[in-house]
Amino acid sequence: MRFVIVTGMSGAGKSTALKMLEDMGYFCVDNLPIMLFPKFAEMITVPKTEVNKVALGIDIRSGQSLDGLEEQLEEMYAGGIHYEILFLDAKSNVLVKRYKETRRQHPLGGTGHIDVGIAAEREKIAFLKMRATYILDTSKLLTRELKEELEKIFVEGKDFKNLYVTVMSFGFKYGIPEDADLVFDVRFLPNPYYIDELREKTGNEPEVRDYVLENERAKVFLEKLTSMIDFLLPNYIWEGKNHLVIAIGCTGGKHRSVTLANCLYEFVKKQEQYGVRIEHRDIEKDAIIKTK
Repeated sequence: MRFVIVTGMSGAGKSTALKMLEDMGYFCVDNLPIMLFPKFAEMITVPKTEVNKVALGIDIRSGQSLDGLEEQLEEMYAGGIHYEILFLDAKSNVLVKRYKETRRQHPLGGTGHIDVGIAAEREKIAFLKMRATYILDTSKLLTRELKEELEKIFVEGKDFKNLYVTVMSFGFKYGIPEDADLVFDVRFLPNPYYIDELREKTGNEPEVRDYVLENERAKVFLEKLTSMIDFLLPNYIWEGKNHLVIAIGCTGGKHRSVTLANCLYEFVKKQEQYGVRIEHRDIEKDAIIKTK
């Protein structure tokens, strides 16, 4: 029997995750009253039951009953009922934006501001995050990327470390990404923009990639960068971080930064122990500006 408790911040994707788990063969129950939780756990762990994969959704809608959940979880663990907790999180500003887009009220917001409800919710469910087996930050995850992560954990059975890495290229002339945790400046490298046949191409094309990486300084930088990231990632996990944004910038975010961001993305991807995605924030902006 595999028993997964799906929880987290309202707006972070719990309902979506439950639907995905249902498609993966899990028997899913959402928002079960907390007082029925222990009995439900006993029923699904009865030997030789036909149901062998269960996902139970729990969130702040349980209200005051949530206060007794921590004690019930401790009793279940002591009683030999094994469970995993999947905690879905997102940055507060992302959650505010999602609520505004859907025009929904936060369960704890009342008639006040959404951010007040989010802050209160974080405090109330902090004990669940502390107990979580898996923490997924969905701030930047596309729906298909969330599905891929869930499949790795609950279908393929791969080892999971609570860190999802976004490698981002950007152009300094468009501003440093506000959510970047680490920022690297590669404007010291020769700029393909000044090569006529490369100007309109991007770092995703082999001609630009080769031009950038043939430079000895680029090779040394990439070697030192990957070595540092290799050191930092497990230490960020140890510190409790679950989402890391690494931003690499050049002047316009089209050539050098794209090339080196792609290289770093491939390096992290090969580790096979972190979730990773690539984002080229400004790669098309020069072309858009020229057409205006």
